[in-house]
Amino acid sequence: MTQHQRLLIIDFGSQVTQLIARRLRELNVYCEIHPYQNVTDAFLADFAPKAIIFSGGPDSVTREGSPRPPKSAFTLGVPILGICYGQQVMMQELGGLVESGHGTAEFGRAFVTPTSANLAILDGWFTEGREQVWMSHGDHVSRIAPGFEVYGTSPGAPFAITADLKRNFFAVQFHPEVHHTPRGAKLYENFIRLAGFTGDWTMASYKDDAIAKIREQVGDKRVICGLSGGVDSSVAAVLIHEAIGDQLTCVFVDHGLMRQGEAGEVVSMFRDNYNIPLIAADESELFLGELEGVTDPEVKRKTIGRLFIDVFQKYADEIEGAEFLAQGTLYPDVIESVSFSGGPSVTIKSHHNVGGLPEKMGLKLVEPLRELFKDEVRALGRELGLPEKFIGRHPFPGPGLAIRCPGEITREKLEILRQADAVYIDQIRKHNLYDEIWQAFVAILPVRTVGVMGDGRTYDYACALRAVTSVDGMTADYYPFTHEFLGETATRIINEVKGINRVTYDITSKPPGTIEWE
Repeated sequence: MTQHQRLLIIDFGSQVTQLIARRLRELNVYCEIHPYQNVTDAFLADFAPKAIIFSGGPDSVTREGSPRPPKSAFTLGVPILGICYGQQVMMQELGGLVESGHGTAEFGRAFVTPTSANLAILDGWFTEGREQVWMSHGDHVSRIAPGFEVYGTSPGAPFAITADLKRNFFAVQFHPEVHHTPRGAKLYENFIRLAGFTGDWTMASYKDDAIAKIREQVGDKRVICGLSGGVDSSVAAVLIHEAIGDQLTCVFVDHGLMRQGEAGEVVSMFRDNYNIPLIAADESELFLGELEGVTDPEVKRKTIGRLFIDVFQKYADEIEGAEFLAQGTLYPDVIESVSFSGGPSVTIKSHHNVGGLPEKMGLKLVEPLRELFKDEVRALGRELGLPEKFIGRHPFPGPGLAIRCPGEITREKLEILRQADAVYIDQIRKHNLYDEIWQAFVAILPVRTVGVMGDGRTYDYACALRAVTSVDGMTADYYPFTHEFLGETATRIINEVKGINRVTYDITSKPPGTIEWE
């Protein structure tokens, strides 16, 4: 495997730590995220990073026992960039002071203005005398550490940008990795240039490394790949097939929670394009039976995860030498279920293929996409030569319509939901909007509302349309449909779908919401 120049991101629990990695990957820099508690002196010596970034985090450095990096990080002689909590922990560890409260908390949009001093990491960054950033801090640095100087300030953070030029230590109070800091990527570009990175990591090299890792992990055993027909599982299947050939068997499980006509479409699409053994398993009765009466979204996810494993194990038992289960798990799945590599961030929700898996499982996992974002998976798919009809599909969650049906799941509600979703997607395609939207779907709401149709009273379900734009799935905003489009779509759904008499449009961004409803 290729030995790339490596940057280490020490994770202190921020929900957006993965976005730091994404920004760096856009600059062709190989990086790894590791939780602070795993980064020991021995780990640092073995990893030998060319630079280090300290992430943000939810804790307070003023609390006894709060997360800290190893002291050896400061003596490696490599550039360090501290972000938010990362800045505060640098100051605290190197002789500065951090305090809580005192009215200097900042949350949301802020503007940083430069001091008179010049700083290489800020080259070409400031525009019009100030720059918009995204702040999210309650504590604040009240005294910078010896050797540091101030290079930027904001109304709530007098030490918004600080640096020790002799040691190449840099620290910012804001989050340059999020989209709300519009020119944050420029700071990362300057930092990695200053650290001497040449940009030697590409999707082609990732593919080669992933194939080598799969071969090393699997050996001469066989792999079962859970195929949903979505981008992630399709790319995972083709990547693994390139690595181990006929040692791979794909299993498509129809759990009764697919969209209209999707099961047949997925099976035919895959069989028409690839010479990979594929088992099509109709297990809808099993899944729907187990989900009967279940309303809690976490129970739904964990039930579906458990049943998937049961089904995969059943088919693995029929294939001699099958010891591995392959999944298309991505970075956002992991960070929303548990922090990457066991870090300290807060669980948002369990994903069926991460937090929903049973603790004891007979099959070992192969997850070659676990460190990639959706756009990177699509880039890898193109590198592997997948057709655009695979790569360009909107994401579809493993639990399927179960998490688009808040409350109890019934066959009646699922059929109504399938029809409404089909009308909605047809509308989006007719208006040539499909490729502009990251993900679009209908959720059927657990309420009935009174309506009037043909001079008669109706008492039917309400539904919510959802469409978002996103780059990486970690943050998202609603798609700005015209009122004409929404009105036309609502009319079609109410006229064509028996059981719905009210249509709403969800305009919640992520955060504070998630893309899916459950």
